Amino acid sequence: MNRIFDKAPRAELLRDPLTNRGTAFVEPDRERLGLQGLLPPRVESIDEQAERVLLNLRSKATPIERYTYLSALREENETLFFHVASANLQEILPLIYTPTVGQACQEWSRLYLRPRGLYITPEHRGSIANILRNWPQRDVAIIVVTDGGRILGLGDLGVNGMGIPIGKLALYTACAGVPPSQCLPITLDVGTDTAGIRDDPFYLGRRERRLTGQPYDDFIDEFLTATQEVFPNVVVQFEDFNNANAFRLLARYRDRLCCFNDDIQGTGAMGLAALYASARITRRSIEDERILFLGAGEACLGIGSAVMGALQGAGLRTEEAHERCLFIDSKGTVVKSRPELPLHKAVVAQDRSASLDLVSTIQDFRPTILFGACGHGGMFTQPAIEAMVKSCPQPVVFALSNPTSKAECTAEQAYAWSSGRVIFASGSPFEPVEIDGRTHAPGQANNSYVFPGVGLGLVVSGARRVTDDMFFAAAGALAGQVSEGDLALGRIFPAQSRMREVARAVACAVAKKAFEQGLARKPMPRNLSAAVEETMFQAEYGNSVAAA
Repeated sequence: MNRIFDKAPRAELLRDPLTNRGTAFVEPDRERLGLQGLLPPRVESIDEQAERVLLNLRSKATPIERYTYLSALREENETLFFHVASANLQEILPLIYTPTVGQACQEWSRLYLRPRGLYITPEHRGSIANILRNWPQRDVAIIVVTDGGRILGLGDLGVNGMGIPIGKLALYTACAGVPPSQCLPITLDVGTDTAGIRDDPFYLGRRERRLTGQPYDDFIDEFLTATQEVFPNVVVQFEDFNNANAFRLLARYRDRLCCFNDDIQGTGAMGLAALYASARITRRSIEDERILFLGAGEACLGIGSAVMGALQGAGLRTEEAHERCLFIDSKGTVVKSRPELPLHKAVVAQDRSASLDLVSTIQDFRPTILFGACGHGGMFTQPAIEAMVKSCPQPVVFALSNPTSKAECTAEQAYAWSSGRVIFASGSPFEPVEIDGRTHAPGQANNSYVFPGVGLGLVVSGARRVTDDMFFAAAGALAGQVSEGDLALGRIFPAQSRMREVARAVACAVAKKAFEQGLARKPMPRNLSAAVEETMFQAEYGNSVAAA
């Protein structure tokens, strides 16, 4: 943690989550630091503290109560928080991120107790670099930033979207071992167009409509320029910007700094990895797949872009790759004859007749794979699933929208309506389902399998830019982590308990690609895997404070 304990005010050690050890402060440290009498007399190990945390956590009645309890723990003792999270990933990840974080964002202004991260507004124009310098840590390696424009499937939440960068960075540490002191969550408060949020008496953001046009662009440009000035070489992850801004901001800045959009590129790598893994069950080649996307926003277009790139890599011509990926949005199939298509949709539009509904599109297009990321729950109806089975003996179905209430269908519905024939994965977790005596374990198709390892790989290599090839490498590494045991259950993602192994593999693949492409600032280590492992933060107290 690199803190000079001898110079810290005595009681402040117990109030700073980066230095606090609570009942784990040993006697020599308590005496030297003036902590005697400020703590109960018994000295505990971190594992004993963790047992108490889990006991209290499991006594909470609802996920949001557990989220609030864990948030309070993190504000008290960050090492203990990550010790518990890293050792219990399967249980903790759904609480600190999806699906619980969706409810936390909706209630953010009402749940607010203590500041974390930075809130930057247009009123800070001209002094954004100084605002960044207010952050107490100087060794920031990764920034996750949102403007709250499209939070999960919930829409424009304004500053209530701060739960997303905080949650993403918690996964950076819990899953990939990026030290918490190197993580900075930021919300750009450019207003909100959701009137109900602006009118909420507890809302903590600016009560203005969203900033747009050139003023918005100038604000973003000053912010990104300032990040490079204050935190040289920092990785910037764009998170939950709306479609109007996400694609163009990525296009504008991807060749100017080390940045990526997780909703587009991270989701793309996750989806491509799922296709690679599902092929080990279906025995179909990727170039034989026909993929239908319900949704034409960042998630589906990100996956579509990754898949089309992979199809071309497998030998298909550009036109052939495009013909195998069809998109449906709220107005029907995305076709060239539709007037006034925005550019990010026009590039994937097909030259075919338009169709308005999902079932008829399935019957006409005969997809083998169905992706859903439309933000509307229940869109994969029984007729749609049955049509998928008719078009393909063993289809793959992804219900990616978050939180759970927005899922296109549940695991139970997908398996029951297909008589257990679909391979299913979803953005939110679902319990295993038994059909005709066979257990089907749905995978959780979540970006948390990708972005923590990507960020770690960028940090380890000191990458100057983020390329599509790095995300192709990440997809291949993730698919390689799916075991035969996973596949036997129909699960095309690894168990969440193995997230740190997955992140390590993804980080190695991304860092290797950065070195191969000549984009690394750091020299390539002799043993890349060992270098990644050594970089990963371990949530332990380590030596006594007296030896720190």
